[in-house]
Amino acid sequence: MKIGIYGQFYHTNAAQYIGQLLELLDQKNIEVFIEEDFLKLIHSNNNIEKDYKHFSAFEELDNSFDLFFCIGGDGTILKSINYIRNLNIPIVGINTGRLGFLATIQKEQIESTLVDILEKKFSLSPRSVLTIETNPKSYDPVFSHIALNEIAVSRKNTTSMITVDTWLDDQYLTSYWADGLIISTPTGSTGYSLSCGGPVITPDADSLVITPIAPHNLNARPLVIKDHTSIKLKVSGRGKEHLVSMDSRIATLENDTEIIIKKAPYTINFVELQGDSFLNTLRKKLLWGEDKRN
Repeated sequence: MKIGIYGQFYHTNAAQYIGQLLELLDQKNIEVFIEEDFLKLIHSNNNIEKDYKHFSAFEELDNSFDLFFCIGGDGTILKSINYIRNLNIPIVGINTGRLGFLATIQKEQIESTLVDILEKKFSLSPRSVLTIETNPKSYDPVFSHIALNEIAVSRKNTTSMITVDTWLDDQYLTSYWADGLIISTPTGSTGYSLSCGGPVITPDADSLVITPIAPHNLNARPLVIKDHTSIKLKVSGRGKEHLVSMDSRIATLENDTEIIIKKAPYTINFVELQGDSFLNTLRKKLLWGEDKRN
């Protein structure tokens, strides 16, 4: 079996769990590849002498990997998907951060659940992701990535609102006068979009959500659309530029640039253990107001 491991940070409270995971994988004779920068953090903070194989980019992985372990919080998982993209490698999220909405297991559960995961006693939860194109073409590397949660446009260096002209499949929809506009996947519906008044959508829904950020035109409401819709945006305002974010990545575009957002022709698959589900997580984290640190 062949496994990839990715993380962004090495918190002292997570050290024992990282060591535990690596030790258990070694005991099972698993071939392990660790993202290069994360491996350097491990070696500089832990007495792990084994010289693990490493990777540093999407191009260095292939579909021979059986699983991809992501160690951290939801932000780490959001970045990890750009190592996977269309390779169809299932992601196992190990939550060592505060918010673990996307995580498969909590750090204290590694030993008790790892055998089931390695024996593939799980189901897969496919998640849609978004791509972006611009006209004229932007060469900012941000736009070569995919977004699991959302793509958003927002104002930059101004207190003035922006106007976001919006087309669906080349048919004009409306012009939002707001602080910005969010295009969210079902996975992202529990994030930024929700905080701006958008609905929660289950991950298996074939939908996207368009949610305005603090709109001035009060009749503007979140809109649910089919996920095969091509969305075109064009921003104007008092400033010459605006911001575009893809999950946690941010770039700047000049106003009047055409932005085309589409669902990618593939999905990202999350490992889901028996007894776990999106609805269980939703009930714990949102509906019952459970502390997100738990």
